[in-house]
Order: sequence, then structure tokens, then C-alpha cells
Amino acid sequence: MPKKTVGIIFGGKSAEHEVSLQSAKNIVDAIDEEKYKVVLIGIDKRGKWHINNPSSYLINADDPTSIRLNQSEQTVALVPGKTDHQLIHATDARLIEQLDAVFPIVHGTLGEDGSLQGMMHLANLPFVGTDVLGSAICMDKDIAKRLLQAAGLNVAKGLTCSHADRQEMTFAKAEKEVGVPMFIKPANQGSSVGVSKVSGEEAFDQALDEAFQYDRKVVIEETLNGREIECAVLGNDDPKASVPGEILPQTEFYSYESKYIDESGAKLEMPADLSDEAARKVQATAVKAFRTLECEGLARVDFFLTDDGDVYVNEVNTLPGFTRISMYPKLWELSGVAYPELIDQLIKLAIQRHERNSKKKSAVWDD
Repeated sequence: MPKKTVGIIFGGKSAEHEVSLQSAKNIVDAIDEEKYKVVLIGIDKRGKWHINNPSSYLINADDPTSIRLNQSEQTVALVPGKTDHQLIHATDARLIEQLDAVFPIVHGTLGEDGSLQGMMHLANLPFVGTDVLGSAICMDKDIAKRLLQAAGLNVAKGLTCSHADRQEMTFAKAEKEVGVPMFIKPANQGSSVGVSKVSGEEAFDQALDEAFQYDRKVVIEETLNGREIECAVLGNDDPKASVPGEILPQTEFYSYESKYIDESGAKLEMPADLSDEAARKVQATAVKAFRTLECEGLARVDFFLTDDGDVYVNEVNTLPGFTRISMYPKLWELSGVAYPELIDQLIKLAIQRHERNSKKKSAVWDD
């Protein structure tokens, strides 16, 4: 069987650019080269797309604190076709590659919020991960929480503050609604970017200002006292959950640095030390949250497990990290799915969904 050509899109303009570079490196290192030809498409911080050489696409590749995209001179554009998917040179329009599928591993805004997924649709190209709607829903913590709550799932009590309402949101109001300490988060960000844990008025105002630097909508949540449990989900129509893992932060909370830079910032307990009943409850809730928020392909579902055994959904991440200390691939490896096999399954799921969707009736007719 001939190799399929898979474009790995990484980098991007979001605050999670460096995380994406790390994720891409792990995927490139693990993908089965007997099955797939890899085309590396790096997006720089200004949004330009570069075709990269696998031997030199990253600078300081093994240092999370200084990793950078090696920007090539060959900028590219994706051109939709009826039967093929052409990657062309952005300057002279000559053909560079024809892609069979894409593995987008661009974290954060413009990567996992439905924007890049919509582009893949316009290009008629199979892509790994959740579709446009589910991606947009999961990126917006406010909307996601409303839908999870409507489905009967537990979520933290919280308030939403838009940029227009900024002056009306006071510490006293937030304290009355959610108590202290409280978490303040940009509604549309990931990886704990712009997140603060506060207990006083001065810190509250500073945290709001910080969060509004990343989004025009901010979520203010109560602090849940419970164990931080994560579960990986894989599949389209019949999703499966991995064994759960536990995050044991060694700092005040599981910050960006703890997730991706400081390997001593948190301990990872895999599998989590849970009773069989609690583990099954977490897995069932993970799958229900995955379906409720229109996810496909993959997602990591994050929970708080209280002393009373109640499971609260904290967040559903549709493009979780694939760095060397990321939970998603580690949990599947622990569940019996090795890293190369996981990548293979994700690409196959993308192609299967694309083929399924291509059979839907359309108002567009061939000439």
C-alpha cells in the first residue's frame, strides 16, 4: 500500500505557540514512516505558513524554554481541489505537495477554536480532531459549561464578564457569587494562559486585567476542593476513554509552566489511584462530555473529583498537548495504545469521518 502524505500543521499565532512546537516534534518522532510521508507546515507568530525540512524545522528543539520555529524561505498556501489537496508555493504558485490528510496540532486561538478546522473543510481535506462546531464550543469555557450543565453534568459555579461589563464586575459581587479563593480565566484560551487564583480585591482587579489581555470575555469560577483527574478520549461515533490519570500540582495550581516547561511543577499519577467504581464513573462522564460538546477524534477531559465522590467537568480540550510530559498520549500508552499506533488511529479516524461526511446529500450538483 502506498504511503499517505500527511501534513502536520504546527506553531501559530496564539500564546501556546511554543507548546505546539513541542507537540509537533513528538508526533514527528513517533509517526510510522512506513505508512506516512510527513510534510511539515510551520506557522510563524505572524501567521505565515512555511514548508519545513524535517532535519531542521526547530531551533533548540529539546529546550521548552527557548524552542523556536526555524522559518524557511519557502512560504506556502493550501489550495482546495475536487479530488486532490494541493500545497503550493505562496509566491509563484508551483505545486509542492498533494496532501491526503492533515494533523493540525496548533493549540489555542486560531488553531483549536474552529478557525483552522473551517479552512480544512473549505479545502475538502481530512483532518485529525474535532470538527468546526465542537472545536468552537470547547474553546469557549462559558458556552461549554452551559451545555455540560444542560446535559446534567456537574461544573464549577461561576460568572461570565464581557469586556463591555468590565466596570460593573466588582470583587464584592464575585465573592458573593463564587466565594474565595476564585479562579479568573480568559473564556477562549487554553493551557492555563492568563489564569489567576485570587482572594483579594487588588489581586482581583489585576487578574481581570490580565485575562482581558487574551479575550473579550472572562470566566470567574469558584475553587473546587478535589483531586485533579484527567481522562483521554479517542473515537468518532463510538468513543472510548482511557484509564484516568491524576495531576498532583507542586505549585498553587497547574499552571502553564507546570504543564509544559517545569517537569517538577507537577507529579503525574498514572493510573490514578481510584476505586474501580470511581474510575468507571470518570470514564463514563468523559465520554458523555465528549459527545455533549460535539467532539470527534480526540479530546482530553479534565475533572475535579471531590471527597464525596462527585465528578465535576473542568474543561474539554480538543487538541491536547503531545509534549513529552503531556497526559493524553501517556494515558493511551498506559491503556495499551502505543504512541505510533495512537497517531495512526487518529489519522484513520480523520479519513473515516471525511469519507462519511462526503456521502451526505448536498445542494451542490456537479456540472
